[in-house]
Amino acid sequence: MNIGAIVDSQKAFFRSGETLARDFRRAQLRKLLSALYSWEDTLCDALKEDLHKSPEEAYMTEISMVRGEIRNQLRHLRSRMRRSRVSTPLAHFPCRGYEVMEPLGTVLIVSPWNYPVQLLLSPLAGAIAAGCTAVLKTSPSAPAVSAVLRRMIEECFRPEYVAVVEGHREVNEELFARRFDLVFLTGSPELGKVAMKAAAEHLTPVVLELGGKSPCIVDSEADLKVAARRIAWGKTLNAGQTCIAPDYLLLHEDIKDAFVEAFRQALAELHGPDIRKSSHYARIVSDRAFGRLTSYLRQGRIVAGGRTDAAGRFIEPTLLDGVDPDSPVMQEEIFGPVFPIVTWRSPEEVEEFVRSREKPLALYYFGNVRSGRELAGRCSSGGACINDCIMHIVNERLPFGGVGNSGMGAYHGRYSFEAFSHRRAIVETPTWIDLPFRYMPYKAIRLVRKILR
Repeated sequence: MNIGAIVDSQKAFFRSGETLARDFRRAQLRKLLSALYSWEDTLCDALKEDLHKSPEEAYMTEISMVRGEIRNQLRHLRSRMRRSRVSTPLAHFPCRGYEVMEPLGTVLIVSPWNYPVQLLLSPLAGAIAAGCTAVLKTSPSAPAVSAVLRRMIEECFRPEYVAVVEGHREVNEELFARRFDLVFLTGSPELGKVAMKAAAEHLTPVVLELGGKSPCIVDSEADLKVAARRIAWGKTLNAGQTCIAPDYLLLHEDIKDAFVEAFRQALAELHGPDIRKSSHYARIVSDRAFGRLTSYLRQGRIVAGGRTDAAGRFIEPTLLDGVDPDSPVMQEEIFGPVFPIVTWRSPEEVEEFVRSREKPLALYYFGNVRSGRELAGRCSSGGACINDCIMHIVNERLPFGGVGNSGMGAYHGRYSFEAFSHRRAIVETPTWIDLPFRYMPYKAIRLVRKILR
């Protein structure tokens, strides 16, 4: 695999202008959509092998979301490519101004292991719609999915247009050292810093979808049965290995015990009396991650769950009470089914606790809608849900992205198209009139100032 040759061939292909035509972009999006249907079963089998994902969860969180993204780009491609005229101030008469979206060029898309299909192919749909060529870097932590994606992309596209690169850290380093026109990365804040530092050498723009500790706040006015079911679903989706999973619970003191019981009941309803036997509960991705997550179990008092199985990399969804706010479980992104509890009495306590930490990728509030809006307005996050969790990523009409430590830039729908495009200003000036006041020695400047005053 010669990464330099791949990048050079893609840059040459982009310069040929073939990717600029709307018909070309539309045809490539349809190819990708068709490939998803042809390879769906194989992708689902690979997701089961790597992450123990059920076919239902694989479809819901991976396949269907990519299809929705592709269809959105197809539906709006003409309007997003269309040149738009902007109003021109009187002082600029007789010029006319336009805004056009032009593709950035050859881009690098780096995906993580937790949603290896969605988080690779959804950005790719935006890159294709925008008219770019793309190098795709898959995660070695999901090897079965990576191999299937490589075969699918090779069958679908020429390598000088879209190519998959596999490998470990040394491959990342070589890719980051290359000059791309955009680096789009989903991963940890640490990897984001590495990519951003390397991109700075070439003044390459970056879109970083990172993570962080997303708070889940439950107020005394919340419907506990609904809140517990939605939170349990969001926390056990992919066994908590989701960048926007609720990371820790901020429970009002008055409802803590009731919520713990409601959470237990919700888990039983979702996964049955023994979650180990649930076909919808994923496993931890690696022994290293399993060891890190089980170490958290000693940093508080287990009030629900707590069973583990190292051989199967199984960790039962676990509620931890009495955690130290300065302990690792409250400082590091958990990325698993461990759920520490912090109690509070006043909204000011919640606001101070959340704002004293890095800005999270998501913020979740359960309770009075007005109170949720006020809290979300005072606490910055990449996205937020009131009386729900996870669902803000589903709507392709909403931007998805982080802020601060949780990332920069946004995508989905038109935001994906814009992420891979340069918003370019063009001015057209007719020659039938050539007003003299713009030229030296500016004899008419006093008159012009009076007119524009």
